Amino acid sequence: MITEEQKEKLRGWFAGRLPDDLFEEVVEITADREEITVIGRVPEPRLAEGASDAERETALRTRIQDFRERTRENRMEVAREAEHLFRRKVSWGVVCGPERALFTHVAAPVMTRLRQPERQVLDTLIAAGVARSRSDALAWCVRLVQRHTEDWLTELRESLEHVQRVRAQGPDTGEIDDSSTDDGEDG
Repeated sequence: MITEEQKEKLRGWFAGRLPDDLFEEVVEITADREEITVIGRVPEPRLAEGASDAERETALRTRIQDFRERTRENRMEVAREAEHLFRRKVSWGVVCGPERALFTHVAAPVMTRLRQPERQVLDTLIAAGVARSRSDALAWCVRLVQRHTEDWLTELRESLEHVQRVRAQGPDTGEIDDSSTDDGEDG
């Protein structure tokens, strides 16, 4: 978990470093211990009035693919600098109209120990064809929880940031004052 100040520094660094013509706007910058994800808005393609849904969908996907190919070198250069500075991988994504696309991004392994009832949930998802493996099933469960508890998770993250700020303001715990300790006698 990163602090709000660290998030602000990331946003500031990318705001100062990204070429002005890369995105219409930076929509979102998120980070965890392994990865920084930068998502920007790209302009929608101009279509004739009354264009079909298929035409609109194809035009959006083509615009996103064009952006990905055309900006690859610039994005890789920025990513190399950021990865060196922040010691995290950088991933990219775009929003184009209603479409949102993430380019290559980190899929970090997470180890967990599950008891039989939890494993049975994962195995049921596999048997039902919802997931191909226990790993996919667990990721599906995490996405489901995330979707239905975003407000709660946001409040929890804010509370954790508050705890980190309070800890940082506390006394230096590196030194122990011997004068405040007991002399060992029961009293």
